[in-house]
Amino acid sequence: RKPGPKPLQSSSPKTQYLILYNFVNAVLWLTVLGRVVLLVPLVGFGRVYPGVGRFCKWTQTLAVLEVVHAATGLVRAPIGTTAMQVASRLLLVWGVVDTFPFLAKSAGYSSMLIAWSVTEVVRYSYFVFTLSGYSPGFISWLRYNLFYVLYPLGISSECWLIYKAIEPAKEIRQELAWLLQLILFVYVPGSYILFTHMMAQRRKVMRGKQ
Repeated sequence: RKPGPKPLQSSSPKTQYLILYNFVNAVLWLTVLGRVVLLVPLVGFGRVYPGVGRFCKWTQTLAVLEVVHAATGLVRAPIGTTAMQVASRLLLVWGVVDTFPFLAKSAGYSSMLIAWSVTEVVRYSYFVFTLSGYSPGFISWLRYNLFYVLYPLGISSECWLIYKAIEPAKEIRQELAWLLQLILFVYVPGSYILFTHMMAQRRKVMRGKQ
């Protein structure tokens, strides 16, 4: 007979902290997703930022802890790709949208938040279950398959916002515009590295399920 779900594997402070951390983030990103999904049909893309922008900015900033987790060995995660992903998102919420909030009136801002929030709700929920000793097949499938759609949607939205920020950046300082152009230039190889990393993770997980 197929065994049932396992109980909580560990009651150590480390495990309890990680469960709490992931649960809180899942709830925060679910809130972001809910707000975007409600605001777009009710008030349009132009009013999404006033309704969720500040909340999303600080929710994403909380992800800095993930770099700390990887650097200290609290979780087994490559610090390079973790830092790259967190830094790119902080660039968007602080360096681009917070500096040029009018860019958030576009559909590209809302599509970026949808891609981010769905990804994070699934990812953090997956960690909550696995750290608690469960192996939810459906959430696992979502985690290792949805990125084929969500990652290109998120990256294309991010690139569009950075591109649209270049011209207004020139009015502040030419060097800032050059910096954004450089970032946009490295986004392609950077996104390729992250995408192939996720594909490698998927192959590893799928092999383990066979």
